[in-house]
Amino acid sequence: MSYVPGFAVRTFGSWAQRLSSLRRQLAGWVLFSIAQASWAVGDLPGGPAVRQLDLHPPVTRIAAEQQWLHYMMLYICGAIFLGVFGVMFYAIFKHRKSKGAKPADFHESTTVEIIWTVIPFIIVIGMALPATKVVVAQKDTTNADLTIKATGYQWKWGYDYLKGEGEGISMLSTLDASHRALSDAGTPQGDNYLLKVDNPLVVPVDRKIRIITTANDVIHSFMVPAFGIKQDAIPGFVRDTWFRAEKVGDYYGQCAELCGKEHAYMPIHVKVVTAEDYAAWVAEQHKAMQAKADDPNKVWTQEDLMARGEKVYAANCAACHQASGKGAGAIKALDGSPVVLDADQGKQINVLLNGQNNNMMPAWRQLSDTEIAAVITYTKNHWSNKTGQTVQPAEVMAARK
Repeated sequence: MSYVPGFAVRTFGSWAQRLSSLRRQLAGWVLFSIAQASWAVGDLPGGPAVRQLDLHPPVTRIAAEQQWLHYMMLYICGAIFLGVFGVMFYAIFKHRKSKGAKPADFHESTTVEIIWTVIPFIIVIGMALPATKVVVAQKDTTNADLTIKATGYQWKWGYDYLKGEGEGISMLSTLDASHRALSDAGTPQGDNYLLKVDNPLVVPVDRKIRIITTANDVIHSFMVPAFGIKQDAIPGFVRDTWFRAEKVGDYYGQCAELCGKEHAYMPIHVKVVTAEDYAAWVAEQHKAMQAKADDPNKVWTQEDLMARGEKVYAANCAACHQASGKGAGAIKALDGSPVVLDADQGKQINVLLNGQNNNMMPAWRQLSDTEIAAVITYTKNHWSNKTGQTVQPAEVMAARK
């Protein structure tokens, strides 16, 4: 045998690479285990559960019926699977060639044809009748106690109470700023991670709630699994669904339509409360609305607008543009922005009222004239933006027409 120089070196090098790769894998598993131990996740009542394999526990009759249909279909399909494949595998094993089995020689059988036509027809009818009953029931939005419009925005939900107790209440529901900060830092915490919002949708227990869905920019979808509802929200169209929660508690959902880069950051939180607590909440909201009602013709000082604008910015703008005004990724910075610094204030007013064509900046018409004027004044005079400019609510009101 001839000696091949370098063979032993190459072999040793190959084993060294494998050992190095193994060490990296072990280190990765150790770090993963440490991370798992540091973030011990528990079940979230009304939301997802750890290692959840089944549907959410239902809290409406519709959701319970859907779950019953799910199991019924599963059992029927499972029985058909076992029956068909059981007979097939038995026939293959029992009548195999090695045992000397001889194939039968026959042609059409009218009896068999009738049997395998009638039995599937009965099965389909047995599945279709209860399913049709549930579908018809979940589309019946008549005689609702409350009617609420849910509008999808990139990336938040707007709720307007249209009919019933609480009529006139309007609010935006945005991912809690602390959870967005946790996501940006890559340090998830809590059982309700990325499901906490600043303003949950509040409804009374044992009342029929009609939800009208639409969208401001792209297609969204309003989904709360515990209620058994999922309805697309389409720009320029209205759809509706309904639920009647039978249990007080907090229930969670998410936009179920891929609506853009922030799709994961527009959760749904529905708080179901007693009739008494709901009445108290409605009274509190009406009182707060009256306190916030502003005269658009009022002339504000720059100092007062700055103070108001800081609150509006923190509640609605900081999630994307950051508290520093520097933006992130495709989100444009406001600090040093040519539009913000421009002496023509109408340019920034137009952006807030109408959004931008690239869908990265939604329209903010749901804000009041005073809120828009305040946040524009704030951005024009904060960070390094020292324009000295002041925008009054009357200017926004004129541009809105």
